[in-house]
Amino acid sequence: MNHISTLGELKASGYKPKSIKDELRDNLIQKLQRKETVFEGIIGFEDTVIPDVERAILSRHNILLLGLRGQAKTRIARQLIHLLDEYIPVVAGSELNDDPLHPLSRQAKDFIAEHGDKTPVEWMHRNERYVEKLATPDVSVADLIGDVDPIKAATQKLSYSDERVIHFGLVPHAHRSIFVINELPDLQARIQVSLFNILQEGDIQIRGFKLRLPLDIQFMFTANPEDYTNRGSIITPLKDRIESQILTHYPKTIEIARQITVQEAGLAEEQKTGIRIPDVLEILLEMVSFEARQSEYIDEKSGVSARLSISGYENLASTAERRMLINKEKNTTARITDFWGVVPAITGKVELVYEGEQQGPYLVALDLIGKAIKKMFLNHFPNPEKLKKGREKDPYGTIRAWFSGGNKVEILNDCTDVQYRKSLDSVAGLRKLVESELKLSGDELYTYMELVLHGLAEFNIVNKDLINSHFTFRDLLANMLNEEDMFGDLEE
Repeated sequence: MNHISTLGELKASGYKPKSIKDELRDNLIQKLQRKETVFEGIIGFEDTVIPDVERAILSRHNILLLGLRGQAKTRIARQLIHLLDEYIPVVAGSELNDDPLHPLSRQAKDFIAEHGDKTPVEWMHRNERYVEKLATPDVSVADLIGDVDPIKAATQKLSYSDERVIHFGLVPHAHRSIFVINELPDLQARIQVSLFNILQEGDIQIRGFKLRLPLDIQFMFTANPEDYTNRGSIITPLKDRIESQILTHYPKTIEIARQITVQEAGLAEEQKTGIRIPDVLEILLEMVSFEARQSEYIDEKSGVSARLSISGYENLASTAERRMLINKEKNTTARITDFWGVVPAITGKVELVYEGEQQGPYLVALDLIGKAIKKMFLNHFPNPEKLKKGREKDPYGTIRAWFSGGNKVEILNDCTDVQYRKSLDSVAGLRKLVESELKLSGDELYTYMELVLHGLAEFNIVNKDLINSHFTFRDLLANMLNEEDMFGDLEE
């Protein structure tokens, strides 16, 4: 129908206007009946959030998505445009996206009265029918609703009693569109009050002008739980007017979190082809996020965004890539030591409580990685502290004896793949342990050999030192003796 160019042609075509909520509802019904995916790329909400959103759309409700940061709230809101008709007709040049058959603004009504069926019609694409506003304390009623424009009054020589002097805000300009307000609690209470009539009666009032503007808008709000923020809250009368409040959540399983991270990480093509990230490291990265959400050092009310894992994944690949470039290698495999480069992606994504501040963000990040490594180690190898009765011998005995003999192994962060393997192969019993427990070979074998060293360090069986650009693993007792010798020399 977008070939139609006048009001007369539009009438003759049999076009029937519908509200945006009906439009969303009708298109959703078609998608559900055809068993199409309604929200592409939203993982982990298939049985929780997405059905709630679909029910709200079928009920023609305005929606509040309530959840901690990094829970895909804005992404869901932006995907609503795919439920709109591809094009809708508007009066050409109209300020408020006026429907030619049901004009809203004084400008459009006068224009149609003057031109009749020859009134030019334009076609508005659904991508233009989405308005998003981040709520901040400085947002005013004029920004959202509108205000009297003295410049317009002077230019057009209009009286201040003439409604044509009004400069409309974002909400009226979103007529027949989706309007999203992110972080609603940040909006001052008096500004939230200005939304009452729009949500309930669909009209607005500006500076004493009692305009009956039946705005046709699908509202979507996002917010962190109001009890969890010191910045503000959603006032009760406004929340009462938002028909559907839907709770979002973090991924409930490691596998779901992993799918989200791999999907969202913005790796360069060279990284995708030249860097191999083993499955065990992808899982380990997600375990770091899960540990962060349970950590005593991190404010659970603030939440730990999925962006931690996404940024961490990108840093993990970049750490391996940097090493590869320095060593002039054509490809490489990410290592556990590369998690040293993931630390900056952690420190900026967590809000520490007092105990965490005392430790410092760097040590908290290392603590999270250490706890994740410990759990990963126990997923694949026997617990050194609880070896099963009846085993003929300690599976770690050869490794313990090797370190007890005064041996140590260093893994440089930027060492070549050959040097990396050589360092791990030098530890007596390490390869044999992994092969006997997991039946692995190739690069994957070395990943798990390194996991054993880091895991034994977490159980204080060997000592791990991170000094500048390398990890050193040595016998724990030997390290303590060295410290005693050092203090003895100081006393002398």
